Amino acid sequence: MTVLEGTATFGMEASRALGARLADSPKMAALRKEAAAAASVLAWPDSYQQRPWKYWDPSRLSLDGFSPATDAVNGGRTGAPRSCPVTGEHAAVHATENSETVFTEAAGEGLTVIPFEASHTAATQRIIDEHLGKAVPFDRSKLTALHYAFQRGGVLVHVPPNVEITLPVRLLRTLVSDRQFAAPHTLIVTGANSRVTVVEDYHSGDGDILVFPAVEVFPGPGAEVRYTAIHRWGANTRVFAEQRMVALRDSAFIGTHVAVGGRVVKSHIESSLEGRGSSSELYGLAFGTGADHIDSFTLQDHIGPDTRSNLLYKSALKDHSRGVYYGLTRVGLGARNADANQENRNLLLSSTAKADSDPVLEILTSDILRCSHGATAGPVDQEQLYYLQTRGIPHRAAEALLVRAFLNQVLDRVPDEALRDELAAALDARLS
Repeated sequence: MTVLEGTATFGMEASRALGARLADSPKMAALRKEAAAAASVLAWPDSYQQRPWKYWDPSRLSLDGFSPATDAVNGGRTGAPRSCPVTGEHAAVHATENSETVFTEAAGEGLTVIPFEASHTAATQRIIDEHLGKAVPFDRSKLTALHYAFQRGGVLVHVPPNVEITLPVRLLRTLVSDRQFAAPHTLIVTGANSRVTVVEDYHSGDGDILVFPAVEVFPGPGAEVRYTAIHRWGANTRVFAEQRMVALRDSAFIGTHVAVGGRVVKSHIESSLEGRGSSSELYGLAFGTGADHIDSFTLQDHIGPDTRSNLLYKSALKDHSRGVYYGLTRVGLGARNADANQENRNLLLSSTAKADSDPVLEILTSDILRCSHGATAGPVDQEQLYYLQTRGIPHRAAEALLVRAFLNQVLDRVPDEALRDELAAALDARLS
């Protein structure tokens, strides 16, 4: 059921009013207006015609009763610095009545971490205007149109050329109000030969919350960006996320996606390898309980020559939870010497849990080094479980050990030890 058309809450006037209260730049205002117009006419994606939506029908969505939270944003100011609740580092707070974003302050010369709604220099405003909406376009779907029409809480992370940021930039996003619609945006832009790690940690309360986040990543030539999204949503939060990275020559992207909470967590994650010698590594971890629905669509799009991609997504599913993976590796006509791998592995911890795995290759040139894919789904190995139990380990503890060992293959790919320990602790909390 589409309820956007003709309603005041999500209409074009509500979008314009939000932009006025957030003091949009002229380009942001124009983008918001175009997106609101598109949202008013676009239909929800067709789950029968569009494969990424095969396992969750977006026509089930209803915006009725939700609010895009058009309260003012602290007069457009950033809050007083305080200690980051996860890292203990010096941090700044950007808050609204219904949400809060905490981010660490600059940890290196020239690093910029700033909300869209803050006062900007001409240089930072130009970076936002030049890149916002270029990787994830507003008219891709009704969901992206709604995102840009009611976008708020956007954050720019910018690293100048030839700068390495040694400590991770942390973005903690917390949503608390029931029946809230949120559309946070993360824009990561780096200069040539730079290095940065960004960790985005999502939390929400127990209310019915709807979130349409978007992440756009633009690594410069020869740059490396590591981005980790941790979804620790409340039991009634539904999330429909868009993430796309556009790689230039010799740039590298390492993305990790972790889902350990949320009623529905559906993510579309894309790597566009346009520049020669660019690379993408995508890793995913999911642990589902209850009736969780964790759904990932990935696209590794090899466009330029000598590009490389690797993907490993793993899920462990309990109770009546469902894990969905649909991944496409595309090798275009100009992607000579492409090297691509795609793996999805699923562990079923109950007879009622379900995994759908659909890895796909689309190869348009024969001049490649490798293009492989694979998928598995099955229960815990009973012989291994029996072996541990004969050594005096109780059944539940033995199963937890095997699940951790199964998921550790992804955790071991995380180079930052503190982050790796944090992710392991989040998984342990779900296992227990």
